Amino acid sequence: MTGGERRRIVAARAVTKSYGAFRALDRVSFDILEGEKVVIIGPSGSGKSTLLNIIGLLERPTAGTLSIRGRDTAALGESELTALRGRTLGFVFQFHHLIPAFDALENTLMPMLIDRGRITPEMRERAAWLLEQVGLGDALGKKPAELSGGMQQRVAIARALAMSPPMVLADEPTGNLDTHTADEIFDLMRRFNAEHDTAFLVVTHDPRLAARCSRRIELVDGRVVAS
Repeated sequence: MTGGERRRIVAARAVTKSYGAFRALDRVSFDILEGEKVVIIGPSGSGKSTLLNIIGLLERPTAGTLSIRGRDTAALGESELTALRGRTLGFVFQFHHLIPAFDALENTLMPMLIDRGRITPEMRERAAWLLEQVGLGDALGKKPAELSGGMQQRVAIARALAMSPPMVLADEPTGNLDTHTADEIFDLMRRFNAEHDTAFLVVTHDPRLAARCSRRIELVDGRVVAS
């Protein structure tokens, strides 16, 4: 990367997704570069979640091409997609999906455990550091039931960053939080964006959150109407 040039993380070209006769996405095209904060907006049923699932390699497009870090995902088998997803993308959801029986440290290091098959001291050290970064340095041993909703979302952000992914996908990350806590969560994402050049792709109905992203992609009836 020279002269300030940013590498492309996502290249979507005429991505289409159909479920039978219903076309959820219709020839959607855009790029996402390193360090961008991009928001996807649009009314319910516009295709936002479908698009996020495709970029997150959870679904395949019916037509068109999707490349992640220069790799054409259509050419990859399921095991290769799983590896690419785990090492390139982090996920934050509206509902935190923390494992109830695991404490904050164990939940945070889970992506590293899945990737490497065993827990090492270095993994524990990174998980503890991430929890410290999100303001939970004193809650490493607490289970999700012992944490507030905002604290659980902080754990989810730490978990999403465990593998140092170049991009994090966030689906309504502040949807269940009060305004003050939502601002704190977005400030955390913005700090990791600034300090580590982590790109964020956010789906949200919150206009305040959308306004704080650097670029927006608006979907209506499965099509990009503004970007």
